[in-house]
Amino acid sequence: MKTTSEQQQAFPMKKKQGSSQNNKWEDHYTRKARKENFPARSVYKLQEIQEKYRLIQKGDRVLDLGCSPGSWLQYSATLVGTNGRIAGIDQKKVTVQLPSHVTVHTGDIFSIHSVMGQEMIHPYDVVLSDMAPDTTGNKFVDSARSLALCEAAFDIVRHHLKSGGSFVCKIFQGEDFKQFADSIQKEFHKSKIYKPKSCRKASKEIYIIGIDKKQEEICPDTASGHP
Repeated sequence: MKTTSEQQQAFPMKKKQGSSQNNKWEDHYTRKARKENFPARSVYKLQEIQEKYRLIQKGDRVLDLGCSPGSWLQYSATLVGTNGRIAGIDQKKVTVQLPSHVTVHTGDIFSIHSVMGQEMIHPYDVVLSDMAPDTTGNKFVDSARSLALCEAAFDIVRHHLKSGGSFVCKIFQGEDFKQFADSIQKEFHKSKIYKPKSCRKASKEIYIIGIDKKQEEICPDTASGHP
């Protein structure tokens, strides 16, 4: 996928909502998040995924794409422990307090290598993407924008996720959903489609989960140094 500035403008990312006082969308999960000092209710989506699939382990390196306002960072940090490492990137600054083994970079995922620098040298055990575009109300436009962000995240996964690693990606269901799901299936030994109970009922979002990334096949001649 090309990563031009035009694409960055065409597919702006929607931020995860923080505190929702006086918000018509406030619900049980919003109030629970506020009570448990998480900046967004989205934390419970990752919690459900983790409890079902056990993707994140102690000592893991985790990359969180579109990490603002920081709920997934906070929760992941408790799972990996102080021997693990969490790195996040988002266009919007994360203001919540985070432990020392979490690093956040402010910038665009389409420029992730220049923004995160050395954080991208070593591969990750898990890549998370809860990114969503600004919605227009047109389901075709919204699903296309969502797909563009998912493809960008998947491109990062291809190059920076370890063999055996896992990928969690939110996507809006649209006409290209199956094609993207098939791409995940080809890259991983197992893939799942999952909608956490904490997702709003009216939402078109769903999560595609890749488990146990396949090892990249290397041509014997290339491995031995021969062209």
